[in-house]
Order: sequence, then C-alpha cells, then structure tokens
Amino acid sequence: MIAIVITLIVIGILIYLEEKYLPIDAQFKQIIRWVVILCVVVWLLYQFGVLPLGKHDVPVPQLR
Repeated sequence: MIAIVITLIVIGILIYLEEKYLPIDAQFKQIIRWVVILCVVVWLLYQFGVLPLGKHDVPVPQLR
C-alpha cells in the first residue's frame, strides 16, 4: 500500500513538472495529462483487483 502511495506521489510530481516547465502547447499538455490519468486509473484498478489479472500483470514496486 505504501508503494502505491509513493508511486502516485511521484506521478503527481512528474505531471506538475511537465505542466510547469515543458514549453509545449497547452492542448498537448492536456492530452498528456489525460493519458497519464487514464493509465494510472487502469493500473490502480488492476492493483485493487477490480480488473482481472491476465497475461499482462502490472507489478507494484517493492520497497525494501
């Protein structure tokens, strides 16, 4: 569970940095943001078992 929270924090920081510092058109930034959000939602659904696991498991990073 801690790994999921840390992963979400890192993704949020990366989205913030992309929004703030990449000099690209606002429409492209919005597309990037929505694609990342969609990927994160699908990943979370896999992690919590809402979507069935198949051949393409998405591993959760392990902290040691």
